[in-house]
Amino acid sequence: MNVLVLVGSLRAGSTNARLADVAIGALPVDNTVTRWERLTELPFYSEDLDTDAAPAIVGEFRDVVAAADALLVVTPEYNGSLPAILKNAIDWASRPRGAAAIAGLPAAVLAASGSPRAALWAREDAVKVLRVAGALPLAETVGIGSAWSAFEGGRLVDPTQEHAVHELMGALVAAARVHVTA
Repeated sequence: MNVLVLVGSLRAGSTNARLADVAIGALPVDNTVTRWERLTELPFYSEDLDTDAAPAIVGEFRDVVAAADALLVVTPEYNGSLPAILKNAIDWASRPRGAAAIAGLPAAVLAASGSPRAALWAREDAVKVLRVAGALPLAETVGIGSAWSAFEGGRLVDPTQEHAVHELMGALVAAARVHVTA
């Protein structure tokens, strides 16, 4: 099983990158993880660029999405929504309509935020955008609020939050197994 991970925070020391690490650690060891670190190289989506001569990076990204059995989106919340860099990646993966790499791909959404609201709006928007793009996002998401103090070492301080991440990763793997055998 190949899980593609997209982290929407570009900041060094990001709590969302740390949350992605926790989630990756919660996956069964027989899974392969592909963490796409090149989101900044994707041009902003434009139908003018989305042609047979699309930028090579777009083809590479779509191939990585197509090779995935599941998608993990880890998002910060900027101005009440997910960051443009994640939305842009989803836009590229959603094309061409009818043959999109993201179509039917099980997806899970996690978020870390300094706010006690735990990036609720970003998580909701990510689920909505993924669904409209053709992915199959899990209804449940996990948000970590007050994230500056939520991590210690490579773990979450609160065992309830740690358990929630493990549960979500288990649900994602289960959905991916159904997707692969379908």
